[in-house]
Amino acid sequence: MSLNFHYRCIDCGREYQIEPGIMLCPDCEKTRKPDEPLKGVLEVVAEGKADGSITGRNTTGSIEDFVFQFLPVEKEYFPSIPVGNTPLWQPELLRRKTDFEKLFLKDDTLNPTGSFKDRASYLVAAFARKHGIGEVTVASTGNAASSMAGVGAASGLKVRIFIPATAPKAKMVQALQYGAEVNLVDGSYDIAFDMSIDYTKKHGGLNRNTAYNPMTIEGKKTVSLELYAQLGDVPEYMFVPTGDGVILSGVFKGFKDLLSLGIIDKMPTVYSVQAEGSSAICRALSTGSFGKPLPSKTIADSIAVDVPRGGYYALRSLKEFGGRCITVSDDEILAAQHELASNAGLFAEPASSAAYAGFLKASRSLPRDSKVVLLITGSGLKDIEAAMKGVKLP
Repeated sequence: MSLNFHYRCIDCGREYQIEPGIMLCPDCEKTRKPDEPLKGVLEVVAEGKADGSITGRNTTGSIEDFVFQFLPVEKEYFPSIPVGNTPLWQPELLRRKTDFEKLFLKDDTLNPTGSFKDRASYLVAAFARKHGIGEVTVASTGNAASSMAGVGAASGLKVRIFIPATAPKAKMVQALQYGAEVNLVDGSYDIAFDMSIDYTKKHGGLNRNTAYNPMTIEGKKTVSLELYAQLGDVPEYMFVPTGDGVILSGVFKGFKDLLSLGIIDKMPTVYSVQAEGSSAICRALSTGSFGKPLPSKTIADSIAVDVPRGGYYALRSLKEFGGRCITVSDDEILAAQHELASNAGLFAEPASSAAYAGFLKASRSLPRDSKVVLLITGSGLKDIEAAMKGVKLP
């Protein structure tokens, strides 16, 4: 294996060396209007030859070695915390219930902090360690905050968090237990995002914000690499819960790398699943552009954003690779959460359960013999108050 990595702006195509001082393309960043997704997002480009073979497919080491070759930071810089290589469930009862015998659940609730966001934090921490950076700042609705705090604790990094005061208490407690400095924001995630960027520009350190830091998309792509390793191929359909668009972009990026390096010869059809009360990317896919932002309102806090910061990258990927978008109501999300738990034994938070809700909505138009993967991104224990709305206490 021999891959070389560099940045490329998704808007103007200008290329840059990978280094701590650059987050967005400087020229394109200036053209962004207020209340608009980020401009000048930098994509990590991998060139060269990768080893597409997997031996001992169910062996931990072999999948890890396969994945690490696609990352722009050497393995030696990653902290000793077991991120990734999460289980791919074959839920027997759900398969019978839905009549999809090739339905799979990619369970990222079993990452160390209970969230898919550990994938991005893991690479960001390794990048910081490689470049001798001791402090990381992040804005979050909760999961990215607790994730960066936990991975940062294992990495010896100081972590500063900006989080809406309305975020679930469990996520705040997680971050505090990991030793992070938590700053509560009287406002939305979008306000917290801007405050964290201002803090980093003034005080230094590395900013982990999704889409803003290129390593976040790059870290999240590892789920697609793992799926290829676990399945021996790519699924026909994949359902991804979507808020700011960065998990969705990471899923596309992983498959795109495999495709561009000749390891696979087709892309799966990826469904972006959004809550009806926070559906900016679905609206943009339908209308062709991002209009005036609407205030988000959904029980699924992890995918609640007014302005999807990674919106342009996500929209471009959906268009380029024939992705689809679907919205689900809060009632459908809560019903899906209960059905996942009571029929598969997987307790997922509302945002994660949106993937199953979206699948149920789209399943009528999918071939029954399709290989389908639902991405389950966070544990239900992170938001008990939301989960209580879907059950009756004795």
